[in-house]
Amino acid sequence: MQSKLHNFYNERIAQFTDSSNRLQNQLRLSSTFRFLVFIGGCVIVYFLFDYWQYALLAAFVIFGFFLFLVSRHENLKRKRDFQIALRDINGKELQILDRDFHGFPTGKEFLEDDHEYSRDIDLFGIGSMFQYLNRSVTKDGVISLARKLNGNNIIDIEKKQEAIKELSKKVDFRQEFWATATLLDNERDPEAMLDWVKDYKPFVPKLFSWLCWLWLGLSIATFTLYFYDLVTGYIPAAVFFIGLGITGKYIKQVTAFSSNISNLELFFSQYSQLIFAIEKETFESDLLVQLKSQITTKGAPASERFHNLARAIGRLDQRNNMLFGVLANGLGLWDLKQVHTIENWLQENATHIENWLQAAAEIDALSSLGNYAFNHPDYTYPKIIEGDFQLKVADAHHPLLDPSKSIGNDISIKSGEFFIITGANMAGKSTFLRTVSMKIVLSNAGLPVSAQNVTYSPIKLITSMRTSDSLTDDESYFFSELKRLKYIVDKIETDRYFIVLDEILKGTNSQDKANGSRKLIEKLSRKHATGIIATHDLSLTEVTNEYDTISNYFFDADITNDELTFDYKFKDGIATNMNASFLLRKMGIVDQ
Repeated sequence: MQSKLHNFYNERIAQFTDSSNRLQNQLRLSSTFRFLVFIGGCVIVYFLFDYWQYALLAAFVIFGFFLFLVSRHENLKRKRDFQIALRDINGKELQILDRDFHGFPTGKEFLEDDHEYSRDIDLFGIGSMFQYLNRSVTKDGVISLARKLNGNNIIDIEKKQEAIKELSKKVDFRQEFWATATLLDNERDPEAMLDWVKDYKPFVPKLFSWLCWLWLGLSIATFTLYFYDLVTGYIPAAVFFIGLGITGKYIKQVTAFSSNISNLELFFSQYSQLIFAIEKETFESDLLVQLKSQITTKGAPASERFHNLARAIGRLDQRNNMLFGVLANGLGLWDLKQVHTIENWLQENATHIENWLQAAAEIDALSSLGNYAFNHPDYTYPKIIEGDFQLKVADAHHPLLDPSKSIGNDISIKSGEFFIITGANMAGKSTFLRTVSMKIVLSNAGLPVSAQNVTYSPIKLITSMRTSDSLTDDESYFFSELKRLKYIVDKIETDRYFIVLDEILKGTNSQDKANGSRKLIEKLSRKHATGIIATHDLSLTEVTNEYDTISNYFFDADITNDELTFDYKFKDGIATNMNASFLLRKMGIVDQ
């Protein structure tokens, strides 16, 4: 299966490399042709200089043609950059297929100290699940993806699955969406932009919706009359300078407005392309249809509205050309016309923009999940069932482990059961805890999991596996552990959770740890809590004699001919082989 994926991405890399090279050759020809047109135009104007009317006409035509070539050249550059982005996207997929993903964004900014599980199960950080599956490009898309992994949301899992299945098949849509997003100005913060749009107060009076056109008509009329010597030059001059005076009254406000809105021109222009990609795509799953409906508005499509705004901002930016600005404002109140157009747009669309951007972000995040599913066609979508919690998994693997080395295990656990897992160091206890935890998180997100025959009744996850002390809060390791356990006990009073504990109460002595751990397990059992705990303390296994809902399992270690081996298999019973003394001796840390 991996070889098929390698071939698939290699073929696409070759395809997009060929396209980008072809466009690069066209760009070279375009540059040469533009230069020749410029030189030729100069020569023509030079030889026609004595016939200034013809020289002026030639200069006008050649300049217009040159602007067309410049626009065409920029379009070729965008097309080339788009093909390069597609090539790089497929190259990234090959790199990650080879398990080389540690150089990509880690998502460590999404780690939360008081979260139910994010710091315990390699969800974010170097070598994390987020780093492995994230392909989202927009800022809000990355945040949305993190929320899907961090959300502990067990609602509408089957709808999520359907959306992910659908997007997994839409390779061209996903990659073209990301290639478009790659070319975005991602320095712009969509949330800050939204706040500015919502808080904006118009300052151009409504009369300028028609006064600007009237003023332009008046300017044309007076200059025409002057051309035919029907009025003196003072009249068109008066119209011109009065126009400058009207514009000048608002010059400070227009300048401040232009400075703010101009920074958003590229943002709106680029987002119109993302929205257009969603608009033209056909979706069938309920979740994707619902997201697409968020960008559906009466009248012009959302992408066209974004594009119209970008064009209006571009027209306003023409005021930065001093000659054009003076003439256009004197003759047609240009600045006020463009500001009024933009203000109208903001008033009409302010309530819609958030929905449009949210839809784009959600599609971006879901596309990452769809890509993950596409890259793992042998993974299984859990069968979601109603009722009390249960998780039945055959041949479960951790998705971040090398498939060629990973050992699968079966697990079947239901509501009210608690497993105590013992075993030697390095035998696989902690990896197993993270495997089960990851199955729950990914299942809740709607993803397929590395296992077979998965039956799952959804539940939220809560863990205590990597407690640390806090120097800044002057907390000891033991007190941090107690706070975490108190957090878990409080949480299960208000909702259903699957509890995962790894070697709790490490910050106290052995006897105290054993007593405290036993009392905690007994309390959790009395509350019908569900979960697993890994421990080295074999005395804790005795609690199973008193509670039918608590069971013992272990991971074995074998020492034969002075060699230590593990089979990493999850077994029923209690561990008998421990390896700390053996390893200390084997590594020469202690004597025989």
